[in-house]
Amino acid sequence: MTSSRVKKTGRGSALLSVLWLSAALSLIAFTVATNVRGEIERTSTEVDSLRAYYLAEAGIERALLYIQWGGKYFTPPTPRLRFAFPSGEAVVEIIPENSKFDINRAVPQDLQNLVQAVGATPDQAALITAAIVDWRTPSPGGTFTEFDKFYLSLKPSFHARHASFEEIEELLLVRGITPDLFHGRFVDNGQGSLVPVPGLKDCFSIYGGVSNFDVNTASPALMRGIGVGPAAVAGILAYRAARPIKSMSDVSAFSDGSPGFGRLGLSVSPVCTLRSTAHLRLPNGQFSEVRRSVSALIGFLKPENNPPFAIMRWHDNAWSAQ
Repeated sequence: MTSSRVKKTGRGSALLSVLWLSAALSLIAFTVATNVRGEIERTSTEVDSLRAYYLAEAGIERALLYIQWGGKYFTPPTPRLRFAFPSGEAVVEIIPENSKFDINRAVPQDLQNLVQAVGATPDQAALITAAIVDWRTPSPGGTFTEFDKFYLSLKPSFHARHASFEEIEELLLVRGITPDLFHGRFVDNGQGSLVPVPGLKDCFSIYGGVSNFDVNTASPALMRGIGVGPAAVAGILAYRAARPIKSMSDVSAFSDGSPGFGRLGLSVSPVCTLRSTAHLRLPNGQFSEVRRSVSALIGFLKPENNPPFAIMRWHDNAWSAQ
């Protein structure tokens, strides 16, 4: 009797152990399968991202060819070119640098207006404006300014150049400028959608101007910053989304009589940014969610040069609303 009960208890313990072991092995198998699936998806995404990168690069290379060939391939003003490839599509934006303010020549009032237009408060804008002017202005006798004292308190420490900006990215070192103000950000439009807000890099350039900003590519923030009214900005954006603006008379109906509207125009710049956004095509013909943008700062040279352009800057990861 006792022996039979012991045998039953032993069998029950063994069965329970087997069940626990089976559960543990199942959990391990599920974890491994989940990890493997995650790695496969991650690898697939990285492969698609790399394919999209080369597709975007091909877009810039073809755009350079079209610009060189001219004629039926490219006629200014053409703010964007769309290319179809077997593996997807690339949209190349052609952004003349004269659609931006020259950071070294912009007067303080324009600087402050532009900084406020990208989302800074009036107090922030006043501080940043003073800091930009300090950065590009020689200090008296080489002495440290109040801004230099602030920069020297940081780790790592530095002081302002007190000379012209050589790269627009120097703005990231200027007191008061945050990554959001420089690069731009997304904000809620109140209808459950996020909309892009341009940053200072879309408004300033070391190759820009102080007037006659290209109406086809000037950012909304720049137009607001020079005093163009909201209704006029909206009208210009809607018009150029449908077709290139070939004459200022095309948008004369949107003129609000502001001095800022008179600072817009049509002009050709020897330095342009080409920003290419690639959309991969899936085997079923639909477009993948994976997109990749690259950009290049191009200096166009005289026709006798071979090649007649120089790549001055290249960004493997660029932001685009395309």
